[in-house]
Amino acid sequence: MEDNITLIEKLLDKLVDYLPTLGSAALLLLIGLIVKKIVLSILNKGLERSRLDKTIHGFVRSATDILITILIIIIVLSTMGIPMTSIIAVLSTAGLAIGLALQNSLSNVAGGFIILFSHPFKAGDYISAAGVEGTVEEITVINTKITTIDNKAVYIPNGTLAGATVTNYTGEGLRRVDLTFSVSYEDDSQKAVAVIAEVCKNHPKILSDPAPFVRVIALGSSSVDIVSRSWVSSADYWDVYFDLVEQVKAALDENHITIPYNHINVHSIKD
Repeated sequence: MEDNITLIEKLLDKLVDYLPTLGSAALLLLIGLIVKKIVLSILNKGLERSRLDKTIHGFVRSATDILITILIIIIVLSTMGIPMTSIIAVLSTAGLAIGLALQNSLSNVAGGFIILFSHPFKAGDYISAAGVEGTVEEITVINTKITTIDNKAVYIPNGTLAGATVTNYTGEGLRRVDLTFSVSYEDDSQKAVAVIAEVCKNHPKILSDPAPFVRVIALGSSSVDIVSRSWVSSADYWDVYFDLVEQVKAALDENHITIPYNHINVHSIKD
């Protein structure tokens, strides 16, 4: 019984002796957290004023937060008397264990950095990738959020997206609207070309340079096919697309040019 009491007294003595060290560590931890908050606040203001793409802001903030937190932990543990070599060994072992457990997540993080630094697309671009087509809303550390044209939110892992073929429809400033119109063999195909070219020329959102291209492209089984290629601002693509479909149809009707449709002629033969 006396031995137990003596042991407890020794432990209490050591704890009392260690209290100043614990107090110093706690104070450093508090100071470190305050400094981290100040640094992140300054960083946020700097990012808002910078010319960096907004899609990279979240990555910079997250990486800075993690690095400062690790630095605070190392300083606090060093203050408590734990050797630096032991701290590094523990962090290395923990990092290896976490890495093995989260292989897929780490590949997605790496994919996120590849996307940010290679810039195949950015927030606001309309893309097609990994079987999904829509507008990029947000690029996070793990995945990329895409909103489809029918307003569905699709989250694609960055690892998958980084290795996929990506078509960026709005990455460039201009897009070409390609449409094919069919007219009857009985009508004047050159007149139809002139009518379609006039519609393209008069559309306010179609660029004059490069000029619209309208020519006969094929002689089908039941129609003469005319292709129309017009350059527009990427943001105006769908407006011009639907306008041309409607306006060319109206112009051809007005000029009595027939748009043929598939039909079958049945001949009845009597014995």
